[in-house]
Amino acid sequence: MLTVAIASGETTSSAQLVAALQQTGIVKSIKQWTIPSDRFPDSADALPDVVFLDLSRDPEAYFTFGAQLRRIRPSIKLVAVSAIVPPGHQLMLEAMRSGVQDFLPKPASPEVLNEMLARLAQDSSEAKDRPSLDKLIVIMGSKGGVGATTVGVNLGVQLATFARKHVALLDFARPLGNVHLLLDLHPRFTVRDAVDNLDRLDSHFFAGLMTQHKTKLEILGGALQPEEWQTIPVPPLERVVNVAQNLFDMVLLDMGSQFSSEWSPILRMARMILIVAEANVPALWTLERRLVALKGFGIEPDRARIIINRWHKGDDEVLRSIQKDINRPVFACLPNDFRKASESINLGTPLMENHNNVLSGRYRQIASQLTGMESSPAAKKSALGGFFSFPTKR
Repeated sequence: MLTVAIASGETTSSAQLVAALQQTGIVKSIKQWTIPSDRFPDSADALPDVVFLDLSRDPEAYFTFGAQLRRIRPSIKLVAVSAIVPPGHQLMLEAMRSGVQDFLPKPASPEVLNEMLARLAQDSSEAKDRPSLDKLIVIMGSKGGVGATTVGVNLGVQLATFARKHVALLDFARPLGNVHLLLDLHPRFTVRDAVDNLDRLDSHFFAGLMTQHKTKLEILGGALQPEEWQTIPVPPLERVVNVAQNLFDMVLLDMGSQFSSEWSPILRMARMILIVAEANVPALWTLERRLVALKGFGIEPDRARIIINRWHKGDDEVLRSIQKDINRPVFACLPNDFRKASESINLGTPLMENHNNVLSGRYRQIASQLTGMESSPAAKKSALGGFFSFPTKR
């Protein structure tokens, strides 16, 4: 991860650059300095890895500022952002004298920034660890109707309340999003608003799109009309996820049961993919094929974890067989409590009011493991239908 700063005298231009940088997923933090500046950082430790000089019509003050930064920290990378494309000979000469190493046109796109930052960071081992490996968890159903959205909602609530994390739940399910229904919320904004405003989508703007539940879980509403997905391309969604990771401790992504190869960049950036299935032939048949597809997308097998929903003791033999066939253990089993689950869905109330309820307790155990918290004794069971053991760290 890189630390960056923007030196600018134009609020609008600087805001656009912040949004584009946050959408790359490579930037750890962003400082903003105003030019002209009467103060310079007093130590090399206070300086970021990369500084973007957001040039105005009079670039002299920016080049002077950049040259001073280079004297304090010679290894700093200076990038000039200019509306003059290509830059003239005199401008290029002044830039080179001040230590500028790259020129970018205004407005700078996330794609161009991503390529340039990756190049600047390729010698830095720290920059190779993308934030997504720590924050993003994708939840998908092996087929429709297995309860993936229910799992996402209740897991998000437990991460927000029990684990006390700042959690976002992004509703990317197709053709329609149902997350808001399970929480009895009425979002003013949806994923469509995020995609339509990429030019200004930074963490501040993104926060305004979110709808907060009383448990402090925040959601980005899903599509309200099936035809919306016809005009929502998948590539910009990766940029939406990157901005979410700048703002939240953990990001859950409900992608429903539909996916294709175009989703592979988002799936590859996930720390974990939770695949929800049931212990019946159709769900387990599609589960096996989904695991094969993920492997074909370049997803490491240990990042895909299986959750069996609506489990009961009679499923043990079937689950032992499927574990042998796929050569991996089931991550966790959620017991079949039809009355509690149905009541929760119909009332738009998550499973958390009754702390003695086995089902809500199981969600707390999963949240505990995902955040590396100490598990309760019940979570240490290894028998089928108990809570399967799994690592707290990658």
